[in-house]
Amino acid sequence: MQVAAHLTRRIVRGGIEDGRAPSELEISQEFGVSRVVARETLKILASLDIVDVAQGRRVVVRPRAEWDYLSPLLIEWLPTEIVDELLQELHQMRALLEPELAAMAAASITDETLDRLRDEIGRMAVLEADPEAYLEVDHEFHMEICRAADNRILDRIMYSARWLGTASRRLTNAAPAGLHRATTQHTEIYDALVARDPDGARAAMRRHLSNNYSTLLSEKEQRSKRAAKRR
Repeated sequence: MQVAAHLTRRIVRGGIEDGRAPSELEISQEFGVSRVVARETLKILASLDIVDVAQGRRVVVRPRAEWDYLSPLLIEWLPTEIVDELLQELHQMRALLEPELAAMAAASITDETLDRLRDEIGRMAVLEADPEAYLEVDHEFHMEICRAADNRILDRIMYSARWLGTASRRLTNAAPAGLHRATTQHTEIYDALVARDPDGARAAMRRHLSNNYSTLLSEKEQRSKRAAKRR
């Protein structure tokens, strides 16, 4: 894992010439690891769609647009500026899907799901001083709405983006009064679902995501200022 992380960062920095990734032998010699470890390293990179490995052929780097950006490993290994770009792209995806999921849920949501959502909002209010614990409840609230929309494909799309969603929420939850504001907005979404109001649920979700995006951009700007000040 350490060697794979190192090679990923090297590729991102442009340290691989002609699109050719190191072979098993080269990895073994450079990092002082066994051929077995080198082979597993390439398997990890291949599983993330970073390289293509074929018997009897050189190992080549795949186009960056084809990497598995939904993998938690890759998110950990990428530089901050690329993660920031991915979080903005995640917001675009959520803005396209989640308002419609909320509208779909409002049309068919059960009392049992509403009870769970109500309980989660209660937990949010209690956890506003604990961002990490709040994050888990926040994620489950949105997934409950997704499940209530009763579309398995959309459910899997939302679930597969959970690691990026976690990274995004860590930034937005860190904003001053961010968690209290989020609880209020989640309550507005819940109220529209209770009323079985698709248009209201869609609008409430859209407002919530728009606020998240503004907070995300603000936190990114503040982080850049802090980094510049340290330099």
